[in-house]
Amino acid sequence: MRTHGVSRGVAIRAYGVLRQEGLAEPAPGERWRVVRTSEQVDRRPLHKRIADIIATDKLQVGAAFPSASTLAERFGVSRPTVTKALEKLEAAGLLAGGGQGRVRTVRAVPTREERS
Repeated sequence: MRTHGVSRGVAIRAYGVLRQEGLAEPAPGERWRVVRTSEQVDRRPLHKRIADIIATDKLQVGAAFPSASTLAERFGVSRPTVTKALEKLEAAGLLAGGGQGRVRTVRAVPTREERS
């Protein structure tokens, strides 16, 4: 809004028009997201996208998992958002450890059905 010198109300109305035209959509944790047709966006919940890291990075049971700061930068979200997603993965039994100063480790490798 500062960049373009418009008020918050004007920006919200503009996104409303973009939504009607199919160019924007509401996003969880955000107000709106502009839809770019040339860009593939993964719309799955963050904890499922983070769980895919185990398979894509070929992490084994007992391997250190990336930190919340690293994941926040990788996915373009805040660290508290990543922390909530990591807590869901810990509750599901995929990750172990965590907490301040402790390294999270992979507890279990998700099966193909769990990742899809």
